[in-house]
Amino acid sequence: MKYQVLLGIALLSVSGSLLAAEALCQQKEQDIQHEIEMAQKHNNQRRVNGLERALTEVRADCSDKKLEAAHLERINAQKQSVAEREHALREERDKGDDREKIAKREQKLDEARRELKKLQAEPY
Repeated sequence: MKYQVLLGIALLSVSGSLLAAEALCQQKEQDIQHEIEMAQKHNNQRRVNGLERALTEVRADCSDKKLEAAHLERINAQKQSVAEREHALREERDKGDDREKIAKREQKLDEARRELKKLQAEPY
């Protein structure tokens, strides 16, 4: 009885993760469709053409591993950007002579942190 319950839970979790992967690809496809509709409303044919190419590529080559890898790559790049901005701010504070530069570096660091949080909240 215990084994049947554990097996059932394991099968549900595997099927759930497969559905989640499919859902990510479907979500990406829906997002692109929405962008196409917006571009059509604004008569932006160049954007429509580019989005239609992207939609074709998503339909042909979407997989959860690729989406996850690309998403992690963007997150890591943004983490690197945050680290660079933190370092630049520390250097500017160590110099301590220009409050305007310090304020600008603080603002850029805040923007980079917000972008990182946004990326981490996105599903793909």
